Amino acid sequence: MLGIIRRKAVREASSAVVLRRTQQSVRSVPRDYTTSAKETSLGGGSWLARNFSHHGHVCYSASLKSTRVAVSSLQIDSPIHMRNRSYSSDSGDIVEAVVPFMGESITDGTLATFLKQPGDHVGVDEPIAQIETDKVTIDVVSPEAGVIQKFIAKEGDTVEPGHKIAVISKSESVTHVGPSEPATSKTAPAKEKADEPKTKEKAPPKEKPKSEAHPPAEKAKTTSAPPPKPGPTEPQLPPKERERRVPMTRLRKRVAARLKDSQNTFAMLTTFNEVDMTNLMKLRSDYKDTFLEKHGVKLGFMSGFVKAAVSALQSQPVVNAVIDGEDIIYRDYIDISIAVGTSKGLVVPVVRGADKMNFAEIEKEINTLAKKATDGTISIDEMAGGTFTISNGGVYGSLLSTPIINPPQSAILGMHSITTRPMVVGGQITPRPMMYIALTYDHRLIDGREAVFFLRRIKDVVEDPRRLLLDV
Repeated sequence: MLGIIRRKAVREASSAVVLRRTQQSVRSVPRDYTTSAKETSLGGGSWLARNFSHHGHVCYSASLKSTRVAVSSLQIDSPIHMRNRSYSSDSGDIVEAVVPFMGESITDGTLATFLKQPGDHVGVDEPIAQIETDKVTIDVVSPEAGVIQKFIAKEGDTVEPGHKIAVISKSESVTHVGPSEPATSKTAPAKEKADEPKTKEKAPPKEKPKSEAHPPAEKAKTTSAPPPKPGPTEPQLPPKERERRVPMTRLRKRVAARLKDSQNTFAMLTTFNEVDMTNLMKLRSDYKDTFLEKHGVKLGFMSGFVKAAVSALQSQPVVNAVIDGEDIIYRDYIDISIAVGTSKGLVVPVVRGADKMNFAEIEKEINTLAKKATDGTISIDEMAGGTFTISNGGVYGSLLSTPIINPPQSAILGMHSITTRPMVVGGQITPRPMMYIALTYDHRLIDGREAVFFLRRIKDVVEDPRRLLLDV
């Protein structure tokens, strides 16, 4: 009897120890899975802990299904999974730079260049790449501050709005991924050095030149043959290695296509005249300091020619019109396009409502648009439309030219350089600052009479700016 009581006490003590260990191992199990002390799996299901009551009659065992659920629940909270989640895009650490909306008339563009490299730090809205379109260059900016991990697109790719360009990490902990490439580049020279002995071993067995000991007899036979007759000589072309083939930019392609379409569509004709710049130059020299002090902008010749063009367009409305199919559209507003040459190509920003501007407003608008065009920050809206174009080739020293119409307009005015020439004034030969001006127009719509009257009006206003005040 004493031995039975002793064995029962030992069993109850061991059972209590097993239950205590079981509760400690189950603490990491999520709350959605409740494990009773009466059914617990230990050791991957190799054996079951049983809970004996004081009576020793009831016994509960855990099923294999509950064992699998407990093991899978423990794996969810493993530390390895948490480390992987911290680098995933779901955590919000990774953002992507995409191509922005480029305008209603532009559907795609060409990835011209990257302004940053993988591993570089970028700020919010900092440009990382440039997209060239038919009309303007657009920046791709970083949506968040961080480090560039990699580029998804390549230079020269055609991209559309929403196309992914780069992957950016908002934290700096991922910058260690980049140096994997230099390691591969260092291993390449090692492989090359390892291959050098093999190539040197294979080099010696070149003993074929010994066969040249016998050819003298053959050469003697060939010398006795008559010399061949000289054939026609081919022209000597320059070597190809001295030539470079560079792909055209999208802006250059667009300019080329529009100019060729203009040549194929319009019946272009150019008429010329010359302008005495004496009075306009005197007006500028007399009031340039006062004009600058009051308006904060220099007084140039472009504002005078814009005002003269506005007056001429009002006197000859057909020059401001355009052909549309079998109809003529007369436009009762005047938007003057100013041709600006940049390093990337020709752009034509528009001075809107030029007929309602004074000299100072025109000068300010031209300076603002020209600066944007040179910096490449001009928008598509600032170049859209326009009813008449002025091109000033005189800033480059052009003496005379025949400008090409900018579609869908019907005429273009060409300005040229100012040169001092002997002119007859009041029966006397005197030196005068003269400029040739040219008007290219669509002869389908504009007759020679209207074109000559138009150019004559510009000449009269420039030579005597007082006509603008008196409207005569």
